[in-house]
Amino acid sequence: MNLTTFSFPTTTVVGSGAITELPGRLARLGIRRPLVVTDPGLLSTASFQRLKQTLGPAAFGEDWFLFSAVHPNPIEKDVLDGAAAFRDAGCDGVVAFGGGSPLDAGKALRLLVKQPRLDLAAFDYTADWSGLVPLVCIPTTAGTGSEVGRSSVITLQSTGRKRVLFQPELLAKLVILDAELTRDLPPKLTAATGADALTHCIESFTCPVFHPLCDGIALEGIHLVVEALPKAFRQGADLEAREKMLVAASMGAIAFQKDLGATHSLAHPLSTVCGLHHGLANALCLVAVMRLNAERKPGLYRRVGIACNQEVLTCAPAEADARTIQFVSTFLAGLGLDGKLRDHGVKESHLEELTLQAWEDPCHRTNAVPVTQDDLRKLYQSVL
Repeated sequence: MNLTTFSFPTTTVVGSGAITELPGRLARLGIRRPLVVTDPGLLSTASFQRLKQTLGPAAFGEDWFLFSAVHPNPIEKDVLDGAAAFRDAGCDGVVAFGGGSPLDAGKALRLLVKQPRLDLAAFDYTADWSGLVPLVCIPTTAGTGSEVGRSSVITLQSTGRKRVLFQPELLAKLVILDAELTRDLPPKLTAATGADALTHCIESFTCPVFHPLCDGIALEGIHLVVEALPKAFRQGADLEAREKMLVAASMGAIAFQKDLGATHSLAHPLSTVCGLHHGLANALCLVAVMRLNAERKPGLYRRVGIACNQEVLTCAPAEADARTIQFVSTFLAGLGLDGKLRDHGVKESHLEELTLQAWEDPCHRTNAVPVTQDDLRKLYQSVL
């Protein structure tokens, strides 16, 4: 077993079989009674069976508990019920296992463990949130990068809309990236989650906030996705490709501490209003946003094109953009992500609410170019 460990800033263990590190790492963190947070769809998978074997009494020697009621797009009740399960079992740490939803719920429920009467709608990130119970994140998809993020996205009961809970204390103490746990991810989900990682990298790189460290991470993340995602999509047992995608997803989330762009403002309401998978929503909107951005800021995507192995170094700015955007469009189509919103149940009647929520979403404020509410409506219409 060949494992790599690094901190940036979260301690991350990478490699096939890395999950075997979990018992010893939990002990070092002082976790004796972990609450495993996941979703019901994972309980029958080989990945979850592997986790159970790893946490079994023979390997771990202590009790562990399960909360598996997380929704595909986590809701406030998931956080409240998860925190109650944590307290009822007398747990002392969280192991969040699965895609972005269990990871986000696992991060956020720790806020309720510290402050049981917290109203998530009134969450104050400037308050003292030190001393949250320790968290270990083990992703089973390669997309959101939530495992290394400082925020959690939860749909609030009072508004029916997604709320980003940002707080540096939400960071995990440990991340385990084990490609074996993603081996059985179906091609459709492999593609959608991978498109999420690609969108994170592209939007964070083009975000105008000054952060050259994140820019470099984003560009290498794009390079890894372009190299590895088609292989993981077509040959699910390719563990090298799966591992590269796990790393690329984490890199995308590290990079978007710069912030994101209009694609995400369009995608978030598509999940809350129409139930679309977040990665799919990003994929369906990304190219349209890139075209608008390139029209208003020629040359924006030249370095993205280079990261995609395209011959754009000596092109005129507009041509470099056009070649890059065409590559991204073809790349997504090759993953089965070239449809329209209407193919996934989105209707003309949804546009007013979608546009309103997209405008209220903060991500477009750091888009590569300024956009108006009417721009967002027209972008929806262009992909409907």
